Amino acid sequence: MANAKTLELKSQQVAEVTEKLKDSSCTIVTDYRGLNVAQVTELRKQLREAGVEFQVLKNTLARRATASADLTALDEHLTGPTAIAFSKDDIITPAKILTAFAKKNEHLSVKAGVVEGKVVDFEQIKALAELPSREGLLSMLLSVLQAPVRNFALAVKAVSEKQEGGAQEA
Repeated sequence: MANAKTLELKSQQVAEVTEKLKDSSCTIVTDYRGLNVAQVTELRKQLREAGVEFQVLKNTLARRATASADLTALDEHLTGPTAIAFSKDDIITPAKILTAFAKKNEHLSVKAGVVEGKVVDFEQIKALAELPSREGLLSMLLSVLQAPVRNFALAVKAVSEKQEGGAQEA
């Protein structure tokens, strides 16, 4: 039977992971089997620079955390060596980093994830990774919002030039 300190430590870990699952806007479950230390270090560095936490977890602890967070649909993906990426702010960046890294390193595989409280599969994460970055989306939105104002300004300018041309003829 496990001693009280071990049980307390494990329940603390489950509580921390549960909190991360609830607070994260994007959580991605990966299988890192076959990656060497240098590759894992490089992946952690890329994720850390993007503000994403990457944590290796025991599947039993992760399952207890998913049960506490009402995300038991994720349990079927918690097999084998599991590492989970947690992102509080950005949804697209962790998906981009992990899918790009998985393309370069066949030993990393993205299993599934949770996006804004909804469990998603690999295909949905891959589709998310193909979206433009947040800045790119904001730039597109700004361009769309500016187009009517720009067109109106051009129309006003054309009308004023036409009127000036008519006034000069008279």
